Amino acid sequence: MTATEHAVELVEVAAQAAHDKKADQVLAFDVSEQIAITDAFVLASATNERAVGAIVDEIEEKLREAGAKPIRREGHKEGRWVLLDYGEIVVHVQHEEERLFYALERLWSDCPVIPLTLT
Repeated sequence: MTATEHAVELVEVAAQAAHDKKADQVLAFDVSEQIAITDAFVLASATNERAVGAIVDEIEEKLREAGAKPIRREGHKEGRWVLLDYGEIVVHVQHEEERLFYALERLWSDCPVIPLTLT
């Protein structure tokens, strides 16, 4: 089983929105074979809390325009690690220090990378 076509479309919208707000290291993983509750993870990072917030706001806006509504949102107040759960995809926007410490890409390295075309 692989991520659904719709999940990949949402990944592309979220990743492009993060990229548009100058997010660093934007990656996506197909976690559908590892986790039963979601198809994909999007990872992005920023150098400060304000930038994390701006990236999150842009992702939420673009996904809302695409018809997606978040099920859950955590960490926005602190601005260090924000998790946006859309069911089919989960977006992690992290401060670069959290990104280095938790190393989610290493944790999910056995999952296929979803190729992103960011313009």
